[in-house]
Amino acid sequence: MGSGFSAAADAGGEPEVCVLVPHFKDEYWLSVAYGVSTEAETLGLSPRFLEAGGYRAVRRQTEQIAACTASGAAAMVIGVVSSDDPELLQAISDAARVIPVVGFVNESRSTALAGFVGVDWRVMGSRIGDYLARRHPKGQPPVTAVLITGPEQAGWTAPLETGLRRSLENSAVRLAAVYHADTSVREQLGEVEVALSQFADADYLIGSAPAIEAAMGLAATGAVADMPALVATYVSHSVLRGLTSGKVRALAFDDPIAQGRLAMQRVDDVLAGRLGEEGEALTIELLTGPFDTPQNFRLSPPEYFPASE
Repeated sequence: MGSGFSAAADAGGEPEVCVLVPHFKDEYWLSVAYGVSTEAETLGLSPRFLEAGGYRAVRRQTEQIAACTASGAAAMVIGVVSSDDPELLQAISDAARVIPVVGFVNESRSTALAGFVGVDWRVMGSRIGDYLARRHPKGQPPVTAVLITGPEQAGWTAPLETGLRRSLENSAVRLAAVYHADTSVREQLGEVEVALSQFADADYLIGSAPAIEAAMGLAATGAVADMPALVATYVSHSVLRGLTSGKVRALAFDDPIAQGRLAMQRVDDVLAGRLGEEGEALTIELLTGPFDTPQNFRLSPPEYFPASE
């Protein structure tokens, strides 16, 4: 192989690929994993999923990187819990001396990656900002929005906020506050409740998929008399259903299944020595509701849940 890497195989003869993700508490990652699983089957690869447990679990993910390298896996795909933690960057660099490491979804500042599959989260934020700016151009009555997003150390949160703010600069929308928490529904719910208590008159609640799921749950219980309009910064099964029913106004769709699928294609290319080939381009679409879900905006099947460690 031109890459210099050997494709170690599992007991069934298929090269094993460690797939490290922050967690599956966020439905978004289920669709990413489904893309990994289906493409791995096509390519004759064997994915082994490892969950860090959340975006604060740097040490756990670092340990998983070392364990994967020692296990004799052929390659590693990683959605990092932190873009720039020194311990994590060093672990990736150490692993990359032994096996190819491909990053996906979450931006990493590692220079040792054999490739990266993902979208620009600045564009994810700008898609939302452009939507709101079109609805509320500068000069119209002022509109207030709050943002509930992931933890600050995650590689996607700062770019998303940057893109959102830039797109809102020439609009009547004021981003009044930003709240951060790990992206489980429980933790995001806490931030939603704080935001609504501090900005009861907010016109828009812009949030991660778990934040929007939490807000829809609150609305269903009647705990909030006047829920702001809900806009999701990325997709999940629950959010897509909310868009279909009109409970969610808009969302940025970055095709998580495709990201998982393309990550495995990148691994296959690296293992085969096809290092210079360009992969399929990813696009970001702004979806607005009420919305009849067409086939090209699909997510993982409801019964799918990957075995993980």
